[in-house]
Amino acid sequence: MNGSAACSVEGVRETFLDPSEWYASLPTFFASAGMLFTDVNDKVLLVKPNYRPDWSIPGGVVEADEDPDEAATREIEEELGLKVRVGGLLVVDWAPPVHDRPRAMVNFLFDGGVIMDKEEIRIQVEELDDVGFFPWSEAAERLPLHAACRIPAALRARENGRTVYLPRERRETDAT
Repeated sequence: MNGSAACSVEGVRETFLDPSEWYASLPTFFASAGMLFTDVNDKVLLVKPNYRPDWSIPGGVVEADEDPDEAATREIEEELGLKVRVGGLLVVDWAPPVHDRPRAMVNFLFDGGVIMDKEEIRIQVEELDDVGFFPWSEAAERLPLHAACRIPAALRARENGRTVYLPRERRETDAT
């Protein structure tokens, strides 16, 4: 059958691609995962990477062999020296390709809970210059515009107990 499968339904014959050809034809995207932490005063933890001008939510890229929650856990241990359990999924943010990123990115933001003792944080000096806790609105203002909408969405998710999905068309309204 030349690497393709055939299906016949009531006299209609369709030919399907070989699975390897079909998978190769699908669009690809990048993925990242992070965790939202607050302190006992309900301030949001942000990190200041040394390789970009803006603050960021702790987290990073999902590797090919890991689930998003595993990536978030790994990144938090690497960046902050914290061994934590992943809480619920707060936000899924679909970001289209921009500037020098040629593919879309899906961002998973999990609930990291409350950090009771800030002294437990050990920043990864190779990647981070600083960490800080900020009121919710100030935290959103410190993030780059494309990520700022995740902060009010995460607050809504925590309050409602439901994951918030941020497709492209809702990003601008959720950032305000």
